[in-house]
Amino acid sequence: MAKKVVATLKKSSGKDFAKVIRMERSAKTGAYTFVENIVPTEQVKDFLAKK
Repeated sequence: MAKKVVATLKKSSGKDFAKVIRMERSAKTGAYTFVENIVPTEQVKDFLAKK
């Protein structure tokens, strides 16, 4: 799946998007999990600011 995402981002239309990975702590177990999303470049800061 990662190869498909990278290939999509290399297209000319994919330059307006960024793959963002954020680390979150689970309230239930206390373990860290990673949340990955592909968001428009204008919304990267908003995505990282969410809790």
